[in-house]
Amino acid sequence: MKFKLAVLSAAVAMIAALPSMAHHSFSAEYDSKQITIKGKFTKMDWVNPHSWVHIDVVGADGKVTSWAGETPPPNGLYRNGWRKDTLKEGETIEIAGNPAKDGSAHMWASQVRLLDRPKQANGQPATMGFGSRPPGEGPQPAK
Repeated sequence: MKFKLAVLSAAVAMIAALPSMAHHSFSAEYDSKQITIKGKFTKMDWVNPHSWVHIDVVGADGKVTSWAGETPPPNGLYRNGWRKDTLKEGETIEIAGNPAKDGSAHMWASQVRLLDRPKQANGQPATMGFGSRPPGEGPQPAK
């Protein structure tokens, strides 16, 4: 009897855990078009399963909208050079990515441009990616 109860308990636990293993479909949540938003960095949530970059964006009407950019999890950010102090509160940044299909103020972020930092050698603002290096950086393919 104890064995059956143990097996039943394990089965219930595994079934209950299934929703937490599910992952949302990118195309179900985000639009395929890319947008860029510019604003003041407010905070970054280093949490699993995805981290978040938060910025306040001032619209043409002067109204401030708080946007959230979803990013890879903390370990993915860290492997790509991100640190908890990479972004400074109040600095101006641009986030490029895919907006939410439901029209809410969140997006899947693909890169962040650091507008208050010194420019790169090519005159462009410093750019941080979320999983791939900008062209010309890192190991180059054999020719």
